[in-house]
Amino acid sequence: MDGHDSEDAKQSTADMTIFVQNLLQQMQSRFQTMSDSIITKIDEMGSRINELEQSINDLKAEMGVEGSPSPLPPSKPVADEVKKDEGSA
Repeated sequence: MDGHDSEDAKQSTADMTIFVQNLLQQMQSRFQTMSDSIITKIDEMGSRINELEQSINDLKAEMGVEGSPSPLPPSKPVADEVKKDEGSA
């Protein structure tokens, strides 16, 4: 009977090994699919950003605003002036 139990244990170990290998292959396949999907979406986002930048540049060129500063820098000196006024009070 000892030989039979040993044979069952070997078969059980072999079955478990095959099961784990299959499970790992499935996981690897799923991770690869997710990775490919993420890379594709990142590439699409990059393309959309490039298109958006080009559209913005085209609009700037149409408006003749290409060389003028953006609206943000003028607002900073205003904030600096407020700080100066607070400091002198």
